[in-house]
Amino acid sequence: QLHLVESGGGSVQAGGSLRLSCATSGWTYTSNCVAWFRQGPGKEREGVAAIYPTTDSTYYGDSVKGRFTISQDNAGDTVYLQMNSLKPEDSAMYYCAADCHCGSWPCSDFGYWGQGTQVTVSS
Repeated sequence: QLHLVESGGGSVQAGGSLRLSCATSGWTYTSNCVAWFRQGPGKEREGVAAIYPTTDSTYYGDSVKGRFTISQDNAGDTVYLQMNSLKPEDSAMYYCAADCHCGSWPCSDFGYWGQGTQVTVSS
């Protein structure tokens, strides 16, 4: 059983930065992908970024390209989402997901999801 725990959310002013962390335990995900999603009030869930550890490939949603960076630590236990130049429209609950059931990105079919961490960006 894989457990995902997100942290690092909070409130920040527009233009600021936050770094989200997704700590994994219970299973190695080196053969799969890990992704960040977000969902704002009244909005559909949006894929933000994904990383495929075996190839170190990364993918980003159009709205965050150039501002967000997904990475993993050397131990393979934690995936990060560095968010720079934050905008009010980035405000959402951010979720970490692992064990994707698709062969490529974009993908929304994941086997495991975290509980989420809230990000609020004020103007």
